[in-house]
Amino acid sequence: MAKKSSGSSQRGKQQKRSRTPTSEVSADMRRELEDLANQTGEPVVDEDVPDIAQWNGFVRGKFYRPVKKPVTIRIDADVLAWFKSRGRKYQTRINQILRKHMLDRLG
Repeated sequence: MAKKSSGSSQRGKQQKRSRTPTSEVSADMRRELEDLANQTGEPVVDEDVPDIAQWNGFVRGKFYRPVKKPVTIRIDADVLAWFKSRGRKYQTRINQILRKHMLDRLG
C-alpha cells in the first residue's frame, strides 16, 4: 500500500522570495524619508477638534462597544421578574440602568 501524501505537510518546498530584500531602499524613497525627517513646518493646530469631554450627542456603540464581562449576580426574584416582564433583552436594560446610575454619580 502506498503512503498517502498530505497536502499541508509537503517537505522541501520553499516559498518564493522577492528578489529585492526589504532592507534595500530606492534613492527616491531615501530622499523622501530624509525630507520628512527634516521637515520644519508649522505646528499642527487642533482648535477645530472638539474636546471629548464636551461631547453631548454621542451614540454609544456606533464606533465603540464596551467590553462585556460575564458575572454572577444575585437579584431579588421580584426585581428580576419585573425586568423580564418588560420583554427581551432584560440584561441590556439592567446594564443601561446601572450605567445611568453610575454616570449620575460621576457628574
